[in-house]
Amino acid sequence: MSPRTARRLVPMLALVATLAAPALGGPAAEPAPPTAEEARAFLASAERDLLDLWTRAERAAWVLSTFITDDTEKIAADARKDVIAATMKLAAEATRFDGLKLPDDVARKLMLLKVSLSLVAPSDPAKQAELAEIAASMEGAYGKGTWCPAGGGCLDIGEIEKRLAATRDPKEALDLWLGWHAVGPPLRPKYERFVTLANEGARELRFSDLGALWRSGYDMPPDAFAAEVDRLWSQVRPLYESLHCYVRSKLQEQYGKDLVPDGKPIPAHLLGNLWAQEWGNLYDLVKPPADDPGYDPTSLLRAKGLDARGMVRYGEAFFGSLGFAPLPATFWERSLLTKPRDRDVVCHASAWDIDWKDDLRLKMCIEITGQDFVTVHHELGHNFYQRAYNRQPPLFRNGAHDGFHEAIGDAVALSITPEYLAEVGLLDRVPPAEGDLGLLLRMALDKVAFLPFGVMIDQWRWKVFSGEIPPSGYNAGWWALKEKYQGVAPPAPRTEADFDPGAKYHVPANTPYTRYFLAGVMQFQFHRALCEAAGQSGPLHRCSIYGDRETGAKLIRMLEMGQSRPWPDALEALTGERRMDATAILDYFAPLQRWLDEQNRGKACGW
Repeated sequence: MSPRTARRLVPMLALVATLAAPALGGPAAEPAPPTAEEARAFLASAERDLLDLWTRAERAAWVLSTFITDDTEKIAADARKDVIAATMKLAAEATRFDGLKLPDDVARKLMLLKVSLSLVAPSDPAKQAELAEIAASMEGAYGKGTWCPAGGGCLDIGEIEKRLAATRDPKEALDLWLGWHAVGPPLRPKYERFVTLANEGARELRFSDLGALWRSGYDMPPDAFAAEVDRLWSQVRPLYESLHCYVRSKLQEQYGKDLVPDGKPIPAHLLGNLWAQEWGNLYDLVKPPADDPGYDPTSLLRAKGLDARGMVRYGEAFFGSLGFAPLPATFWERSLLTKPRDRDVVCHASAWDIDWKDDLRLKMCIEITGQDFVTVHHELGHNFYQRAYNRQPPLFRNGAHDGFHEAIGDAVALSITPEYLAEVGLLDRVPPAEGDLGLLLRMALDKVAFLPFGVMIDQWRWKVFSGEIPPSGYNAGWWALKEKYQGVAPPAPRTEADFDPGAKYHVPANTPYTRYFLAGVMQFQFHRALCEAAGQSGPLHRCSIYGDRETGAKLIRMLEMGQSRPWPDALEALTGERRMDATAILDYFAPLQRWLDEQNRGKACGW
């Protein structure tokens, strides 16, 4: 995740302009009509001021994430408050250019000022300060969250996740799940107030609520974007339902039908992940008979004696093989790659560009595992994207849309194939294709299982922001959507005394989440296009673009566009297509889909 896409506080335009007061002693003089030249000058000044404020806020947010204290929460809140205050002031001033015929680049910048914001506040300075403090305190409280079981020491989220991934004892899994989800209830009153204040700010900007503002950031009307998400989900839902049916049958074999009944949602604590968002930790329970891919990524990495820095060096080298320049020396000096022993940090992986130019950093508590190897490539995708567009004007220094930012590193990580591992010396020989079914299933347990989760998080928040889900129904609404999209049920009775959404980082951190669903779709669309550009015609899951500088140059050209053009233009530059398309996922997993359907024959699928 890039914190820029999570925290970027860009000014908005839709405030009502203040009417000029009439001069004493006579009628008010008509103000001179604004000009395109004045609009351009206004934006140049605004971008200089905002770039300075964004950098200060990003620096404060970095300190908060890597050194969580009451003081760093306050410093980050103050920096965020300053950005919000400047946002509202510039928005009021900028309305004078509404309706003016403008050059395309000026008009686009003004449009982005309206829709590129994930958090807005009312114009009242006291409410701005309150919202900034709530936002910082929620993220800090999540980062400091622990579970302290009776008779033992306290566990942080990293240790809880490890134990849940490994256990096959349903009682232990339930205790771990409940233990972490206890982090949510103290956040509930803060989140209710957060929603009230953020919606008030959005309405001042002439959006119906914060969710409508978020959905307006995709070069299309909010309702059209919601329909686009539904269309993409409908393309991939049959593959997900096949995977769900197969996994449920295997869990029934492990735990019995009393705990995992036919035709019902799967209890969330049995899926090896605190949020049931990825199921790869279940692989040993669901693997196919001929599952041996010929290697284990984690074992390969540990056999090399790699440390966290070595893991990142492999990721840097992959991008280097495509023609990207090496990471700056300051990246290695300033990044946080392992969990400190002496302080609280937010271990959730994220990529940073502190000065919006070349102060690139990675924040991640890296473990030497195959999963973290992939995550490193994902996060570096953000960093190399950030640097690729750093010559654009400040308002264009972002991904074509937020899904692009998340998809780039994942698309590159799809090239972590046996062929790639052999080429970089991690694997002695490329194994035969007989083990590919296991590789595909292992990947589907994470990437395909994630897709409905990627949809439902913001489905919940959009309904919360609009009032369709009121505070009195926060938790019930959450579980209704988890059942609808994921086919997952709570492992124990839940009430409105609970606040299970607060146990997922992106909710207290106010990070829009649909981007991850879009990235789950687009990474395969990008991968297919890059493989075609590289002239590779074999199975899509065996394609690696490692070392192909010509294909890398095509990728770099698209990244350099930043947000200077509507996202269909950027998509077309890389893929030749102007519409997001999930069929590449179906192409990638086609052999697995056929096998799953065979395994599910005669079973009661659905929920």
